[in-house]
Amino acid sequence: MKRFLISSAFVFLITAAAIAQQPAGTPPKNPNPVTKTRILQVDSAVVTKHTVTIKGKSVAYTATAGSMPIWDEDGRPVAGVFYTYYERDDVSDRSTRPLVISFNGGPGTPSVWMEIGYTGPKRLNTDGEGYPIQPYGIEENNNSILDVADIVYIDPVNTGYSRIVNKETPGSKFFGVNEDIRYLAEWINTFVTRKNRWASPKFLIGESYGTTRASGLALELQNSQWMYLNGVILVSPTDLGIERSGPVQAALKLPYFAATAWYHGMLAPEFQQKELTAFLPEVENFTINELIPAMARGGFIDDAQKKDMAAKMAKYSGISEDVILGNNLDVSYDLFWKELLRSKGYTVGRLDSRYRGIDRQAYGGSPDYNAELVAWLHEFTPAMNIYLRNELNYKTDLKYNMFGDVWPWNDKNDHTGENLRQALAQNPYMHLLIQSGYFDGACDYFNAKYSLWQLDPSGKLKDRLKWEGYKSGHMLYLRKEDLATATENLRKFIQESIPKPGTPAKY
Repeated sequence: MKRFLISSAFVFLITAAAIAQQPAGTPPKNPNPVTKTRILQVDSAVVTKHTVTIKGKSVAYTATAGSMPIWDEDGRPVAGVFYTYYERDDVSDRSTRPLVISFNGGPGTPSVWMEIGYTGPKRLNTDGEGYPIQPYGIEENNNSILDVADIVYIDPVNTGYSRIVNKETPGSKFFGVNEDIRYLAEWINTFVTRKNRWASPKFLIGESYGTTRASGLALELQNSQWMYLNGVILVSPTDLGIERSGPVQAALKLPYFAATAWYHGMLAPEFQQKELTAFLPEVENFTINELIPAMARGGFIDDAQKKDMAAKMAKYSGISEDVILGNNLDVSYDLFWKELLRSKGYTVGRLDSRYRGIDRQAYGGSPDYNAELVAWLHEFTPAMNIYLRNELNYKTDLKYNMFGDVWPWNDKNDHTGENLRQALAQNPYMHLLIQSGYFDGACDYFNAKYSLWQLDPSGKLKDRLKWEGYKSGHMLYLRKEDLATATENLRKFIQESIPKPGTPAKY
């Protein structure tokens, strides 16, 4: 039997034009059918009880879906941040129970993707490779990490059900690399205090732009909130503001091209007959040891060497030597997605290049649409709306923003990679795990490796840094075989990042 509890405060009236929410509350009196006034409860919660079977064992847990405020300098709520929080019930001492704080990216998307795709107790219905199936809905996630950690999923402002509530508050207060980090650090402080989790080992997990967010938060939480983490997990990371340009930026794409071409069977038998992870080191070594030095010569490269580079790139990427030469060895991502399967009448996806699309015409330099993103919105959107209303009992007429308006986004002064390095250096307890999908063309796996290599030039922190690769794309967990492996690796990382009692944090 499920039990429901609703608490609310800071109730504001706003018009429909300001977009509001009304979770599990009483409808407003005398609503006008055209310009209906809605009630926004920026401080509210709905609590339900559930069980899930994880690794063959039943786990009882409490789920809280609600909103908590962001305050201005005068203590007035200016926004409500929606969250879902899962606590295992049979835990007597939360001081030793890990808390995982989870974000997705965009930067304009909520935490839906990892919540019902990866780590949460429920998972959307898909086939074994992650493609949409009907009927839409959810099922138990028998690989959830709720057995080893409590989890809170956070939707930044204008994503999910999170909204600005004071019309005088500009979006620029929230919409930027550093603005985002600052207000979310304050919100996390409030959450940890209210839930009495200051003693708990804490972990941040971010996916895509959420990795920029998590990397910046690692230092912001330490320096401004005096909150110290045990670990940071970056799933399909961005470049984290780590410099790469010119020949390096151009060359680093090749291993991803090779992985995608391998998946689609576009390579010679000598490569297709190898396992992917046995083939890719050859491409990586060529990229670092031959291609980057050759491209560094620019227009003064010897014609014979340029042709030799193009021939090798062609055999690794599945793209013709003529196309590569015509682009001066620098084939763009867009052109690759359009070109690889052009002769077969398909494009390949950006975020997950296993997916195929069909364009209006074969010619052109980029696909008409992102085949993988269309598929994901196809399956995640109905599943999350069903889940929130029917399972978590969070009922509202507000639209759940799968992509919210967070533009213009201030992307200046992105030093989040350096922020993460400083946080690691300052906190001997902290560990880092990076997970990448080989077929991700938006945040590709070899650029993630490069970020790991460049994160700490001293090399003194590398014993606490780890990278893992999976035969999936951006959402590496959608392939069920990888879901099982990746979640098990998360368990190990969490458990291994918690020191034995009494172990001091010192060098």
